[in-house]
Amino acid sequence: MCGIVGYVGKRQAYPILIKGLHRLEYRGYDSAGLALVNREGVLNVFKSKGKVADLEHFVESKDLDGTIGIAHTRWATHGEPNDINAHPHYSDSGNIALIHNGIIENYRVLKEALIENGYTFKSDTDTEVLVNLIEYIRTSNNCTLLEAVQQALKQVIGAYAIAVVEKGNQDQIIAARRSSPMVIGIGDKEFFLASDAASIVEYTDKIVYVNDGEVVVMDRNHPLKIVTLDNQESKIDIKKLQLSISQLEKGGYPHFMLKEIFEQPKTIVDCIRGRINPETYDVILSGIMDNRERFLNARRIIFVACGTSWHASLIGEYLIEDFCRIPVEVEYASEFRYRNPVIYPDDIVIAVSQSGETADTLAAIELAKQNGAFVYGICNVIGSSIARATDSGTYIHVGPEIGVASTKAFTGQVTVLTMLALMIARVKGTIDQECSRKIAKHLLDLPAVLEEVLRLNDRIADFSKIFTYAHNFIYLGRGYNYPTALEGALKLNNELYLNGNFGELKQYILQGNPVEGHIRFFAGYAGWSNGQLQREIQENSWMVGKSHSDQLLDYHNAKLWNDSMNGLGQKYSLWAKYPIYPSFN
Repeated sequence: MCGIVGYVGKRQAYPILIKGLHRLEYRGYDSAGLALVNREGVLNVFKSKGKVADLEHFVESKDLDGTIGIAHTRWATHGEPNDINAHPHYSDSGNIALIHNGIIENYRVLKEALIENGYTFKSDTDTEVLVNLIEYIRTSNNCTLLEAVQQALKQVIGAYAIAVVEKGNQDQIIAARRSSPMVIGIGDKEFFLASDAASIVEYTDKIVYVNDGEVVVMDRNHPLKIVTLDNQESKIDIKKLQLSISQLEKGGYPHFMLKEIFEQPKTIVDCIRGRINPETYDVILSGIMDNRERFLNARRIIFVACGTSWHASLIGEYLIEDFCRIPVEVEYASEFRYRNPVIYPDDIVIAVSQSGETADTLAAIELAKQNGAFVYGICNVIGSSIARATDSGTYIHVGPEIGVASTKAFTGQVTVLTMLALMIARVKGTIDQECSRKIAKHLLDLPAVLEEVLRLNDRIADFSKIFTYAHNFIYLGRGYNYPTALEGALKLNNELYLNGNFGELKQYILQGNPVEGHIRFFAGYAGWSNGQLQREIQENSWMVGKSHSDQLLDYHNAKLWNDSMNGLGQKYSLWAKYPIYPSFN
């Protein structure tokens, strides 16, 4: 997703905008740019392909004066990554500049109409169409910039978070959102705009979350104003931002992902705190207690999620069906929203998202509510769109996750889903007290177990060097470990851009796929039954594992193999297989 930042107030805008863009670099992007209105009212736009550092180099000798401005990091959707397609985009006359997150689905129709009215286009983007539509309405109707934005957005189909500035107007930014996150920060006669509060946390802790269909007027000379597209004033609900700058720093780690992996013992404690009684092992989730009858009478539970959250939801399916005996379906939110699903009023839809801003999941929530279902949210970011759109829910409380590949959010989601399943099962009477308490106790012990695993970091790092020759990986798992295998493959794809697949082992081998040239990580072991399969792997595999004695097994060990064949494979939490190279012994 792209990132947006804006500022209007008494300070110079450029340093705030650039620092905000740096805060958003974790999202991934291909170009960056900014627009400033200087004290003479001149509108200057600077943008370049590449990193924010490239933009900084590009503007070194430029006029960066101005106490109002907007900035953007782009991830290309319409048009290749280049200087022209980067944001902000000028209108045809150069009087208006706009930045945009999202996709305008009907941009071709709008573009053709504008071309018929004499407009020309320099880029391949849908965003340039929107800024020209705003200018066309502004000049044709002789209306204010606010009115032009409102009328233009009524003609738009799609998702957007936009910010608009205008030549000659040093006091005002107009912003709006639909299905794309936006937050406003309030300072002393100054306003901050962002797609992620992380980019403005050091300037203010007073924020306002903008809702779908709302338009924001940030004017340095007036209080914050929020209206609908029909110009009805909205209530302004100011929240205190629960975020610190230290949470956004690497803290001595080489990158955020490693930092967040090592935070997991603490984040699991935060996730569980106040929800499991350490003396009785009773689980208490207020979202379940407040809606007890809904869960008691649920016809079925439908999870809607994307990516890592979808994998966590698959584990939730196993847990709820096992403990609660309620039918469960797990849907990709991106597919759920575009078909005509059968949803009953006594269904419960559980939306899972780290950010709470996943556009497809938000659209799935809207569809579920239209069909009368009760919607429960599981997310991380307090006050996010999903937290506001759902009927009830549970936060995972793992702190900001900056790394693109999720780590602590995944374990937090699985922890919450385990507690949720335990509590529903107790309410329904489908799990006995002893079993429930045993699982709850194991959850309380989990942070200490994670600490043990993390102490193996250096040995795991050394061991990983073995796999540098591999080009293809397949992750395998059964039962609860099947979704874990999916998540492992996703991590490999995200971080190394290698071919990480997942599959069912017997079918993979018997379909004639080559054993050589792959590493296979076994996420779980459920016994073997096929002799040909055993021989195939035994003859071509190098196996690794972690035994009960915490001894890393990293050798081609016949006894280990025989033990696993005899049903003792569950001793080992990690298996791998790769072609044996002469340089390793």
